[in-house]
This record gives sequence, structure tokens and C-alpha cells, in this order.
Amino acid sequence: MNAPLDLDWTTANQQLLVAEFARLGALLGEGDPSEARREVEAASARMPATAAIDTLTQLFALSGFERDVLLLTAGVEMDTRLTALCARALGQAHAPWATFGLALDTLPDPHWSAIAPVEALRRWRLIEVDDSLGLTGGRLRLDERVLHFIGGLNYLDHRLAPLLEAVPPAGLMAEAHRTIAAEVVTRLQAQRGRLPPVILRGDDAAGQDDVAAHLAERLGVALFRLHADAIPESPHEQDSLAMLWQREAALLGAGLLIRHREHESRDALPHLLARLDGLVIVAAPEAPRLDGDSLGVTVDKTDAPGQRALWHAALGDRAAALDATIETLAGHYRLDARRIARIATRLEGDDLPSLHHLCRGDAGGLGALAQPIDARANWDDLVLPESQRRTLEQLAVHTRHRLIVHHDWGFADRSSRGLGIATLFTGESGTGKTLAAEVLANALELALYRIDLASVVSKYIGETEKNLRRLFDAAEDIGALLLFDEADALFGKRSEVKDSHDRYANIEVSYLLQRMEAYRGLAILTTNHKASLDTAFQRRLRFVVHFPFPDAAQREAIWRTVFPSATPLGELDYTKLARLNVAGGSIRNIALSAAFLAAEAGTPVTMGHLRRAAHLEAAKREKAPSDAETRGWS
Repeated sequence: MNAPLDLDWTTANQQLLVAEFARLGALLGEGDPSEARREVEAASARMPATAAIDTLTQLFALSGFERDVLLLTAGVEMDTRLTALCARALGQAHAPWATFGLALDTLPDPHWSAIAPVEALRRWRLIEVDDSLGLTGGRLRLDERVLHFIGGLNYLDHRLAPLLEAVPPAGLMAEAHRTIAAEVVTRLQAQRGRLPPVILRGDDAAGQDDVAAHLAERLGVALFRLHADAIPESPHEQDSLAMLWQREAALLGAGLLIRHREHESRDALPHLLARLDGLVIVAAPEAPRLDGDSLGVTVDKTDAPGQRALWHAALGDRAAALDATIETLAGHYRLDARRIARIATRLEGDDLPSLHHLCRGDAGGLGALAQPIDARANWDDLVLPESQRRTLEQLAVHTRHRLIVHHDWGFADRSSRGLGIATLFTGESGTGKTLAAEVLANALELALYRIDLASVVSKYIGETEKNLRRLFDAAEDIGALLLFDEADALFGKRSEVKDSHDRYANIEVSYLLQRMEAYRGLAILTTNHKASLDTAFQRRLRFVVHFPFPDAAQREAIWRTVFPSATPLGELDYTKLARLNVAGGSIRNIALSAAFLAAEAGTPVTMGHLRRAAHLEAAKREKAPSDAETRGWS
């Protein structure tokens, strides 16, 4: 008999249960068993898809007797007539429930093994036995999750709901990530027997989620995420979690994504994974150590060409008009696809400053290790000899066009070394090294961070390397310009190995050199003592710029540009001011101090204010300016 076209699955499933309960009632002495069987067959024929009880039977390989035990136990909860019949059959009105002894006496094809803890009914906790009255006389209870499933409701077990969250479908994805997902699917489909866990390592957590969601979709299963810190420590609780999930995986047709964050304990993970079958994916920055086979792939944020492709895909028809903007964003930032998609939806026009702000985010990974600098200086603020200025301009050119040269023209395919634009600024304090970094950051629209060496260098073995890794990883995502001020404090000549601390210090410097070469942004190191730097380190720098102490002409040029246009100025003699033999940093300090003196006096800035300010600045160095330097400053 064909199912009526207007009969939905839920209604048909309920009708089948009614017929099944009537069949069990006939076996308990109420009704004709043959007629009841015919009613079950008719109800089954009307099902538009497999009934819930039959799905359970298939999923857990239940025998006909085990299927009937489930139905009998469910019927006691759902059908009052069957409840009364069980109480009558047991001869105990106060015990209206099913027992295994009753099932053995009344149901077809009984077998004792059905109640064994290792068999499906109890191993999967489909039923539980109250054995206070003995194994055969104890009440059978149907797990609530299973009861609702038989009734036609399929939802995530309430005991797992606080631990799991549904992984949304993948949206915008890098083509490389789609390829990874497709390759993993092919390898999983070729497996025989138990699937190995899939390990997604790398720095793109959102990309890992998308790869996991995409391969789950390709395999036709839903996907839920479990955070590793929610895995219980007790082996007994881990076994319980594994069992509950395995049952859910079968009932929902689902896979599990375990998200492992950096610094979380990994001790519980191998034990849990050993007890899980089906699709299980572990996503972590680094691959965890596991027993047995696994299938590992790397999912990193895409390189500059991949970033460019993501921006084009996210912006769609708007991309052509924003081509130059996209080149800038792709060259500066390493963002995950989800972030690019979110930014693209908020983009109105070609508002580069807003775009840079959105792309940088809060730069949380740099906060504890570096100090942000609001770079406002421009090329006009920088007074340098022509050769040094040309070198700085070339440095900007290398940064601005690295996407084209490294990737479009193939240099990045040769080697990852040398892709960074590591630069050394040398010169006395105040000669403009930090100012030049600000000029470059402003001109290139880069976030500028000064590295706090005290927070990076640790007295504990290995900690400096960890700090450097966190620093470079976070900086690379936002394309930050890193300024290692007075870098010789960390990057000085590598010491001879006298003890284990010396050996680890050398390892840390070597690690730094490696990251400097591979860093895809601009890193500037400043030092007052170039001679103290290891020659091996200097060879790995792309640019070295010496900032000379300014001569009289350069000092005069600095004096002429040091005051903002809004500052009221008296009659200033810049030639006389240039006689003061100080660097640009000191000139800026003197100008600022003189401005405060003038503001207090309620007058424009005069030579007298500058003379007083020069003496205040000199007091910091405990070396007063000579009479010749300040003669005529009044």
C-alpha cells in the first residue's frame, strides 16, 4: 500500500507507534496478535520514510527482540493501556512498568544477551535497568533522548547542549582552503574501517572552522564544535562524554570539531579521541600528540595573492572600482575570510582610513608586548642628507610593491627567506630614527608599534622565543611596522656558550633572525651602537640607514619646520639657533618647552624663551650650552 500524499512523516510515525503498541498489547493478552501484525504492516507501508524505531534498529544493529524491548519500554511511557497490561502481567498493580523478565516471557525470539552491558541496548544507554530487584525483575527505563527520538523528535541531547555548538556553514572561503577540504574528503572516503581523526593545524582558526564545515557538508553530516577545555579530566567522565557523543553522532548524523586553543592542556584529548568513531576533527594552532593514525593538514591565513582573491570575491561587482585599495589591503594584512566578508559588508565607498581601522581590529596579540604609536609625521618633517632620504624612499617602494614583486613576479616561490623588509637605523640618540619610522608608517598607512624589550626578553629559558613568536604572528596579521628601539639590547653580539643560558640566548637570537627574514612586513631596528651588532645579523638586513648628527645647515632646516603653523612666533633667528650643537630630537624638545614658556607669559615664542628652554634641555645631559652657541638669543 502506498502512503497517502498528504500524510507527513510525523503523523505516519505516530500511527505506526500506535499499531506497534497494539501488537505488544496483543502479545500481553489483549487482542488478536495476527490482526495486530497486519495493522503494523499497513502502518509501515504508509510511512513516507523510515520510521524512527527502524532508524534506531539500523543505526545500532538491534535484533528483532531488542527492537521490541525498546518499543515495550517506550509504550509504558506513551500508552496507558500498555502500562496497565504490563502491571497485570507482572501481577503487581504497584509496578506498572516493563522488565527484562517480562520481555523474555512475552516477546518473540528472546535472547538473554540483549541485557548484557556490552550489547547495544545498554552499551549505548538506550535503556537502563534498575537492578535493585534483580536484573530480570528490575524496571526498564528508556533514556529520555531515545524516547523522544522514537516519538519523532530529534534534537541535541540536553546533557551535551551546554558543551556543544553548531558550526555554521562555510561562507566566503579561500580557494586554497576549499582545495584542502576536498583533498581531506577524498582521503577519508578512501579509508576502510574506522576513520582517523582529522588534524587541522595552523594560524587561521576561522579558516579551520570553514574547512571543517565544508568537508562535513561534502560528507553529508552536520557539525558540532566542542572546546577542548570542556573535556573532563576524569577518564570515567570522558568515557561517558564519548558514549553520549557517539550516540548523538548516529542519531543526528553529525561530526565533531574539537577546538583546541593555545596554552590549553592536551592531556585529556588522546583518551577521548581513542573512544570516538566517525568524523572527528581537531583544530589547533599546533598539531597535538596523539596515539594512532591521524590525517593532518595545515590551514594558515592565505598569502597576499589569496588575500587579494578574497577581497575580490567579497566585494563582487564593487571590486573593479577599488582595485588600488584592494592591492593595499592585500599587501598589508593577513585576515581570515570571515573577517574580510564582514568588513566588505560595512564598506561604503573607498574610505581607506576606516578600512585600515577595521582590518587592524584591536591588535590584541600585540598589546602586552608592544606600544602603539600614533604616526602623524610626514616627509616634510624629516631633515636628512639626500642619500639617506633616497634610501628611506626606496624602503617605502619595497614595502608598497611587495605583493607584485614577491608574488605576482614569483620571488616568493623561490624562498620564504628574505621576503621581510628588515631594516637597521643607526645613529646617535635624537638624530631622527624614530621620526623616520613614523614617517614611513604614515606614508604607507601602516600601524606602528614600538617593541617593549623588557616585556619580550625573559630570564626564563625559552620564554623569549615564545614572546617573539606571539609578537611576529600578531604583527603579521595586521601588517604592522615593528620598531625595535635601541635593539642592540636584545640583538647584540651573540655570546660564547659558557652555560645553558648562553646556549638558549643564542637560540633565541637565531630564532629572531629567522623570523625577521620571513616576516612579510616592515621591521625597523634602531641602535646607537652599530658596532655592537653581530655581523651575521647585519648580513640579513635589507636596508641599513645611518642617521648622521645634523650639521648647521640641517639643524637650521629642522628649526624652520619644528613649530606647527598655529604657533605664534616672534622674531626668530634660525641661523643663530642652528649654532646650538644638538640633534633633531633635542631641537623638538626645546621648541616644545619654549612654547610652554611663551604660553605662560602670554606672548609669542621668542629667542629668550628658546634660550631658557635650551638650558632646561641641557640640564638633562648635565652639560650646559656654551656661550658661543646661545650668544644673541635674547
